[in-house]
Amino acid sequence: MKFTRRNAVCAAAGAGLSLLLAGTAIAQPWPAKPITIVVAYPAGGDTDAIARTYAEKLSQRVGQPVLIDNRPGASGMIGNVWVAKAPADGYTLLFTPSTFPIAQHVLRVGSGVAHDVVKDFTPIVKTGNIPLLLVTSPTTGIKNVPQLIADAKAGKALTYGTPGAGSPMHIAGELLNKDGGVAITHAPYRGVAPVVNDALGGHVSVGWITPGAVAGQIATGKLVPLAVAERQRTKLMPTVPTLIELGYKDVDVSAWMGLLGPKGMQPEVVQMLNRHFNDILRMPDVQAKMAALGIEPVGGAPSVLAQQIVDDDQRFGKLVREFGIRAD
Repeated sequence: MKFTRRNAVCAAAGAGLSLLLAGTAIAQPWPAKPITIVVAYPAGGDTDAIARTYAEKLSQRVGQPVLIDNRPGASGMIGNVWVAKAPADGYTLLFTPSTFPIAQHVLRVGSGVAHDVVKDFTPIVKTGNIPLLLVTSPTTGIKNVPQLIADAKAGKALTYGTPGAGSPMHIAGELLNKDGGVAITHAPYRGVAPVVNDALGGHVSVGWITPGAVAGQIATGKLVPLAVAERQRTKLMPTVPTLIELGYKDVDVSAWMGLLGPKGMQPEVVQMLNRHFNDILRMPDVQAKMAALGIEPVGGAPSVLAQQIVDDDQRFGKLVREFGIRAD
């Protein structure tokens, strides 16, 4: 084709239009397509249930579908790695409980699920705290924590049930053993429901559980709350003392939930998500759903979640090694 001035002008115009379209695509405001929130646990649990509530509210606010993608396995690490390797564009996020910084210390991690909880993710918001509650059945005759410790020191065979080895509940139980100078035997279960069932039947002396799992049984007197493993009493059960109040100063453990993305997310997208979630956490119907699940709303800046992960990674890594904790 013969090159002419007109051809040159047309080519330049076409190139300019291409650059303009490319710039428009780059500058396209987030979100311009559906968002996926990965939950690294099976559908039907508390983490999944509250994640779906948040997803519905976020979708209403941003005008795009927000989908839940359950990717369970390896105590959440399979889903974690999936998000860590995803594009950092704000369209693939991770909603996780506080096993997130613990699992890597408890499991024998293979290369396929190895990741760094501090370096490989972008913290967005800590959505809630979940108090850890020590309960017993009236049939055990245990009235309070001092009696539990006294019985253990007297040589009585006692057990404490948890939802699994390496769970925050397991760590709370071992901290109580250490502070109380006793060796109550750990009885690990696979999940929350079996702990509740065996605590109700008195098959374990005490059970470590979350308030939402046993609120009904406590209300009917089938289970008795003995203490919570937090520095301050929970608003969900304000009459229940903390173990620190009772003299066990190191038993300060709670579970939590939070939203993260892959490392390298744009700060503007992180801030938008953070603002949306802080607003969602103030909604009365969301707070009611959280209370029913035993979750206290938190919110705040991304730095709140970032610091929580750093602190837990360091503290629980040390405790897992000290107590010799390994997964079931």
